[in-house]
Amino acid sequence: SQIGIDLNLDNFLTDSNGDTVANPCYYHRIKSKLASAQRTLSRRARRAKQEHRPLHQAKRYQKQRSIVAKQARKAANQRKDFLHVASTTLVKNHDLVVAEELRSKNLLKNHALALSISDVGWGHFLDMMTYKASLYGKQFVTVDPKHTTQTCHTCGFVMGTAGTHKLTLAQRQWDCPQCGQHHIRDHNAALNILARGITKLAG
Repeated sequence: SQIGIDLNLDNFLTDSNGDTVANPCYYHRIKSKLASAQRTLSRRARRAKQEHRPLHQAKRYQKQRSIVAKQARKAANQRKDFLHVASTTLVKNHDLVVAEELRSKNLLKNHALALSISDVGWGHFLDMMTYKASLYGKQFVTVDPKHTTQTCHTCGFVMGTAGTHKLTLAQRQWDCPQCGQHHIRDHNAALNILARGITKLAG
């Protein structure tokens, strides 16, 4: 059993079978609540400073600090549990799993997406896939994702060549101008990722 997975922000992942796993967005769920708690923490820190009290002696500040930490820890634990379930399910059910190589540091330079990328936990997920594949005696490989979303998996035509325009992030479905095949963007990418992984192993 072989499967390719495309990691994206619309869904946590889309696989080469066309199935998707929703992105739970744990941090976004508590974002406003956490921001409110952090503002309260800042006010209590300022008040303690005005009253010339060390923060470690300010009981109301310490209580609020505990609340903020608890909220952040809850989201982190929920994300970790989700990543464990998703990675274990993939590894146990497939002999080969192929994913794209992620360059998280480069991705995080995009400030518009940085928060969402940090929240989704792709790096941790791929680390889990690596050691679990070894644990269960399965194969897990990563491949260069270049053009995987722009290439027709049926005929190999690459958007942006032969006078065509590259697909924008908003274009989630498209038709190949060469063979006419209709693609759902992320599913097509997952198929290309799987094909590259098979080729990499064969080579």
